Amino acid sequence: MRRAALSLLGALAAGCALQSPPPPDELQRQAMAHTQVPAHWKAGAAVEQPLAGGWLNSFDDAALQALVAEALAYNAELHAAAARVEQAGALLKVAGAPLQPQLGIAGLWSGAASSGGDGLNGIFLNLSLELDVWGRLRHGQAAAATQAEAVQADYAYARQSLAAMVAKSWFLAIEATLQRAIVLDMAKAADELLRLASERQRIGPGNEQAVAEARANLAGYRDALRQAELARDNALRALELLLGRYPAGEVALAAQLSPLPPPLPTGLPSQLLERRPDVVAAERRVAIAFHRVGEAKAALLPRISLTAGGSSISSDLFVLQSRDNPAWGLGANLFAPLYQGGALRAQLEVRDAEQKAAMAAYASAGQRAFAETENALGAEIALRERAAIVEAMVRDNERALELALVQWRVGTVDQRSVEQRQLALYGARTTRLRVQSEQLAQRVNLHLALGGAFDEAPAPAARAASAANP
Repeated sequence: MRRAALSLLGALAAGCALQSPPPPDELQRQAMAHTQVPAHWKAGAAVEQPLAGGWLNSFDDAALQALVAEALAYNAELHAAAARVEQAGALLKVAGAPLQPQLGIAGLWSGAASSGGDGLNGIFLNLSLELDVWGRLRHGQAAAATQAEAVQADYAYARQSLAAMVAKSWFLAIEATLQRAIVLDMAKAADELLRLASERQRIGPGNEQAVAEARANLAGYRDALRQAELARDNALRALELLLGRYPAGEVALAAQLSPLPPPLPTGLPSQLLERRPDVVAAERRVAIAFHRVGEAKAALLPRISLTAGGSSISSDLFVLQSRDNPAWGLGANLFAPLYQGGALRAQLEVRDAEQKAAMAAYASAGQRAFAETENALGAEIALRERAAIVEAMVRDNERALELALVQWRVGTVDQRSVEQRQLALYGARTTRLRVQSEQLAQRVNLHLALGGAFDEAPAPAARAASAANP
C-alpha cells in the first residue's frame, strides 16, 4: 500500500508530458504559407555550395581585423546584449525554482513577562512542493529556457552585425580619404588652368571672362574639397563610436581599399532560415509564446501541493495542550480557481494573441532575410558590371581631357571645353571609387544576409561573459 502511494505521488509530481512547439519546417509552412521558397536564388547565378565562416579573413586586412576585435571588446551596445544573455540565464534559474521543494523557517520570541517568566517562544519549519500535474510550472521553465536561447541568438546576430558595421565603416572612411585625394588633384589642375588663363590674358590671346570662369571653376573644387574633408572626419568618428573610442577622427587608415574577394558560396534558399541568428531568435520567440499559452491553460486547473511541517514551542506563561514538543505533520493543499472575474480566461486570450504576433514576426524576419539576400546578390552582379563600365569611362575621360588641353593650347577650342572635360573626369573617378567601395560593402551585406559568421566563434553563450568583461 505504501509503495502504491509513493508511486502515485511520483506520477503526480512528474505530471503529464508537455507538448512541443512546432518544428522550424512546420512553423515555416504555417507562418509563411504564401512565401514559396525557390530551389535556387533568383538574383543571378550564385555559388550554391555550403556557406563557410570566417568571412573577415577574406579581405586580408590585418588592420580591419584588429578594429573588429576592438569593437567586440569595447562596444557598449554589444556589452548590453551580453548582459541580456546573462540575465536570461538567471531568469531560467528563477523559473525552475518552483519545481523544487520550498523550505521556510519562522521564529517567535515574545521576551520576558512581568511575572518574571518567559513569554511564548517557538520555531516553525515548513516544507512544500507543488505537484506540477498540468505542466504550468514546466511550461514556465520551458519558456524561460527558450527565452535564453532566443537572447543567445540575438547576441550572435549582434556580434555579426557589429563586425559588418565596422567593416563597412572602415571601407567608407578609406573611400572618403581617397575621394578627398581625387578632389585635391582636380583642384590642383583647376588652379593650373587658372594660372594659364591669367597668363594668356596677360600676353594677349586670353580675356577676363576666361579668367573669371577658371577662378569660379577652382572655387567649386575647393568647396568640394572641404565637403570631402568633412565627410572623411564624420566617417572616422562613426567608426570610432563603434570601437568605443572618443570620436576624435584619428583612426589610422589604410592607403587603399582591399581588393574584392572572389565570389563566395551562398548555400540554398531553403537553408537560410535555419542559419540566420535573427530568424532563429524569431523562431524561438514563437516557441516562447507556445509555452506561455500552455502555462495560461494550466493556470485554469487546480493546483495540488504537498506540505510537511514541524514546530517546537515553549512558554512559562501558558500550559500547552499538546504534550509532544516538538511536533510535526504532513498534509496536502488543493487550490481550484472557481471565479476570478474572467482574469484567467483573459490571460489565455492575451497569450494566444502573443503567439499570433510571434508567428507574424517570424514570417516578417524570414521574408526580410530572403529579400536582403536577393538584394545583396543582385547588387553584387550590378556592381560588377558597373565597375567594368566605369573603368572604361575613366580611361575615355582621361584621354578626352588630354586632347582638350592640347586643342586649347593651340587655340582650336575655348577654355570651357577643358573645364567640362575636367568635370567629367572628376565625376568618373569619383564614381569608380564609389563603386569599388560599394562592392566591398555589398559583399559584407551578403555575408550578413546569408548568416555567415565573420569568425570561427564558439557558441554565443560561451562568448557572452568574455565579451561583457574584456
